[in-house]
Amino acid sequence: MSSNRMRRIAKEIEDVKSDSWSKVTLNPALNADDLTHLEGVFHGPPDTPYEGGTFHVDIRIPADYPFRPPQMKFKTRIWHPNVSSQTGAICLDTLSTNWSPVLTIKSALISLQGLLASPEPKDPQDAEVASMMLKSPQEFEHVASEWTVKYAGAPPKRTSESSGGTTQEQLIARAKARQEEAAKVRPDRFRGYSEDLVNRFVQMGFDVESVVAAFEHVGIDNNEGDDYELEEEYMGDVTARLFGEP
Repeated sequence: MSSNRMRRIAKEIEDVKSDSWSKVTLNPALNADDLTHLEGVFHGPPDTPYEGGTFHVDIRIPADYPFRPPQMKFKTRIWHPNVSSQTGAICLDTLSTNWSPVLTIKSALISLQGLLASPEPKDPQDAEVASMMLKSPQEFEHVASEWTVKYAGAPPKRTSESSGGTTQEQLIARAKARQEEAAKVRPDRFRGYSEDLVNRFVQMGFDVESVVAAFEHVGIDNNEGDDYELEEEYMGDVTARLFGEP
């Protein structure tokens, strides 16, 4: 089992290196031969206080990976309601109750990047940050931007680029607009499959075309465009195809 785990981790690292679309990086943290301690890096999402920043994440791979999630925490200090401003600990379902063996380290990093675009202050890791976001969103954006400049290497923002009188409702609207924009794809790319069904794999870090091609190779029924839950056997076959396994 240990050799299988190492082969999978090595394959995931190579997959990230060959993927220019996701714009995340993944490498051994200290020793090139130690694939159980990794470092992931991604950029802050646009139109957020984290834009322009580069965020480093410490990743520890448990002995029973992928049946248990990787243990991740931010090495870069960040002002975010779902990340401890002191320890970098993360509150994210993907890294706990919603983890699945079909998910990958790359998809977890992409989920973290998405968390920066869509904070959940009502399910906080850092109560102080969450309280500021809910009660004083303008101040929250200001502090988050300052931390991004100070700790994540973002260029200083001009005064005219500040959040002004941004309200919590406007922040929520911005996050929703970003999610809708990210979800926009041409319907013909889905080749008759449900967008929700395809996007469950896209959220793992795969592109739409690769997911649809895997569906067609495995022989997944398009169910006339209606969404449905794939059986575990088919989930495994699709994931194996996406990873290039025979």
